Parts: sequence; structure tokens; C-alpha cells
Amino acid sequence: MKKPPEGWPRISSAVFYDDPNQAIVWLCRAFGFEVQLKVEGEGGRIEHSELRFGEGLVMVSNSGGSSERKAPLPAKSPRSVGGVNTQMMGIFVDDVDAHCERARAAGAKILDAPTTSDYGDDYWSDRTYRAEDPEGHQWWFMQRVRDAPPRGR
Repeated sequence: MKKPPEGWPRISSAVFYDDPNQAIVWLCRAFGFEVQLKVEGEGGRIEHSELRFGEGLVMVSNSGGSSERKAPLPAKSPRSVGGVNTQMMGIFVDDVDAHCERARAAGAKILDAPTTSDYGDDYWSDRTYRAEDPEGHQWWFMQRVRDAPPRGR
């Protein structure tokens, strides 16, 4: 398998917002993303953006995708479809409790408070929380607190 282009992870995701400019500012303040690229179109419309979190990348743009498309993408903000989510981003952080407090202070709706899940001696243990952004996207943040033991062959 060939390597992805320089600076791109093997897998990335896109999320769509009715007000992506506001969402980008909020995601950076609440969750710690950093803007790598922001392409604005007519009237300040976000045609494409790339937000980094460590080696991860999330693209944020207007609902419906690029204004140059002949047929709009069937992409909407959860807020515009009654809160329905068809994906949830999972992101590893260094300190889930501190990250949750940062998100809460920025106005994130905390759906699941930080909780530790231990999957048993043969598996791992994670501390996680789930938050919702202002347009209804749900984000799952995780911190590994115990790795699984090495498996013998």
C-alpha cells in the first residue's frame, strides 16, 4: 500500500455545518483543533477546511459541500435534520478529564461524563466522555489508562 500524500493521514473524515465559520472557531476553542487550511468562497462560504488534532485531520465545510458541485453532497448538519448523527468522531487525548472541562467551559453539551471502562485483564481500559457541539455533532474523547497485555502466538 502506498503512503498517503505528505501531511495527510491514511483516513480522515468530513463534517458539515450550517455555519462552518463559527464551527471552526468553536472546535478550536472547545476541543483544541488547529486550522491547517481554510478555503473561503463567495460570501465567506467555507468550500474546504482542514483542522488538525495531533496527526489526525478533520475537514469542515458548509452543508451540501462545495458550491462548485453540479449536484450538492447529501450532507447536512445534525441540527438541520432533528439531531440525527450518522457518525461520531473518536479522538484520543492525553487527559480526558481536563479536556472535558475545557469543552464544558466552551459550551459543549456533555452527554456522557468521563467514565472509566475496564474490559478485563485480557483487554484494555479507557477513560472516555462524549460531547455534542453547537450544531449537534457528537464527539467521543478517549484516554487509554491501561493497555492490553501482549498476546502470545
